[in-house]
Amino acid sequence: MREPLKIFAGNSNSTLAKEICNILGLQPGEISISRFSDGEIYIQIQENVRGTDVYVVQSICDPVNDNLMELLIMIDSLKRASADRITAVIPYYGYARQDRKDKPRVPITSRLVADLLTSAGASRILTMDLHAQQIVGFFNIPVDHLFAAPVMLEAIMKMNLTNIVIVAPDAGAVERARAYAKRLATDLAIIDKRRVETNKAEVMNVIGEVTNKNVFLVDDMVDTAGTLVNAAKALKEKGAIDVYASCTHPVLSGPAIERIAQSDIKVMLVSNTIPVHEQKLEVGKIKVNSVANLFAKAIKNIHEETSISSLFV
Repeated sequence: MREPLKIFAGNSNSTLAKEICNILGLQPGEISISRFSDGEIYIQIQENVRGTDVYVVQSICDPVNDNLMELLIMIDSLKRASADRITAVIPYYGYARQDRKDKPRVPITSRLVADLLTSAGASRILTMDLHAQQIVGFFNIPVDHLFAAPVMLEAIMKMNLTNIVIVAPDAGAVERARAYAKRLATDLAIIDKRRVETNKAEVMNVIGEVTNKNVFLVDDMVDTAGTLVNAAKALKEKGAIDVYASCTHPVLSGPAIERIAQSDIKVMLVSNTIPVHEQKLEVGKIKVNSVANLFAKAIKNIHEETSISSLFV
C-alpha cells in the first residue's frame, strides 16, 4: 500500500505551494513557523506524518539564509516525526552560483548546501533550472531536475512574434538558448561578455545576426540585471528591432527593477519559482508565468513511482 502524500510549505514561496496543492487536490500540511526573540527559528509539525511521503516546498531566495535554515529545520522536524520519505522541493536553489573553485581560497557553497540538505534528512531533491548542471552530482541522493522551458516556450509562442532570434546573454546561457532556438526553429546569437567585478559586467561583442530581428534574451536567473540590460543595449546598437527577455528565477535584487524599467527590454517573462512582489510588477515589463503545474505533475509521478521524463518534452 502506497504511503499517504503530504505537502508542507515554508515561508519563502507559500503561494506556489498552495497552487501546487490546488492542482493535486490537497490541503497544505499544518505547520507552525515562528521565531524566538533573538531570531532563532522554531518549527512544529502540527499533524501526524508517521510513514507518509512528504514534500517540503521552499525556495532558497531572499532572505536566503533564513529560508535555507527554515528548510533544514522543517526537514529535521519531519525526519524526527518519522516521515517515511522527505523530498525537498526547491524551485530556486540558492547558492548555486558558487559551484566551483574559480579563485584561490573560495568555497563551493552549492556543494555545502547539498551536504546540509542530505544531513538534515532529505531523501531526494526536486528542483528547477539549476545554475550549473554539475550541482546534481553534488548530491548522494536522487535529484529530479526540472526545466521551465515548456512554460516559457509556450509564453513566447503566445506572443506571436515574427523574425525572432534567441540570444544567450553570456557563455553560460548558450546551452539553454540553443534548446530554445531549436524548439522555436529559429537562429541563435551569443553575447561575448567579460565580467569586471562581482555583479558588474561589460558587454564586448555580439556573435550572430540580430539586425532587423526581434531578439529574445534567455537566461536561468536575473539578479541585479546588469548583464541583461547591457546585453539589451548592445543588441539595440547592432540593429535589433525589439528586445525581449525571459528568465526562470527572478531574483531581482538591488537596482534590478530600476535598470529594467529604464532599459531597452520591452517585455521580460519570468516564472514564479521566486515570488515577484507587487511593487516589482508595477514596472509593467515583467510578466509572471506559473510553473506550479510542472511541479505538481512531478510530485504526483514521484509519489506514484512513475517516470517524469514526459515533463522534459
